[in-house]
Amino acid sequence: MPLRIAGFAGSFGNTSKTRALVAMAATQAAESAGGQAQVFDLGDLQPQLGTAGHAGDLTGDARRAFDSILAADALVFGSPVYKGSYGGMFKHFIDLIEPADLLGKPILLTATGGGDRHALVIEHQLRPLFAFFEAAVMPTGVYASAADFTDGVPTSPALLARLRRGTDQLAAAARPVRDARAA
Repeated sequence: MPLRIAGFAGSFGNTSKTRALVAMAATQAAESAGGQAQVFDLGDLQPQLGTAGHAGDLTGDARRAFDSILAADALVFGSPVYKGSYGGMFKHFIDLIEPADLLGKPILLTATGGGDRHALVIEHQLRPLFAFFEAAVMPTGVYASAADFTDGVPTSPALLARLRRGTDQLAAAARPVRDARAA
């Protein structure tokens, strides 16, 4: 079974910079590890996400997306920054996940914002959130500001170098996890 890396963007739609960053990260990590990537966003879980009190409330496509994310060997999570933190619907999605489902799972954290002043959201908001789950969060987090994109695509050389470092870490961490699950 090929290694599976799933990305989840805490934004809506294919035109989101967050989704573009998450998709690039998941694809790079999967290619580096010889695996496959899938990318989801909040839109893939609507309209049910907003009314779900627990994962069992998700059905149909929303449940399939949720299950695909949790079944992946490694994950890329990304959130746009709203007022210095991740968005409420992103957090609600995370609240539906049982802590055991992310225990030891390799995760690359990404975030996007309008400017550089939100760059610490990964360290002060996202990293502690996933520490609660005891996930294996990669040491490199990837933050991108609007200046790092051209026509909605990540293009900044500094961003791309950091992204490569993070995706290489994720790919290396995902291989043993997949092998252990296969055994």
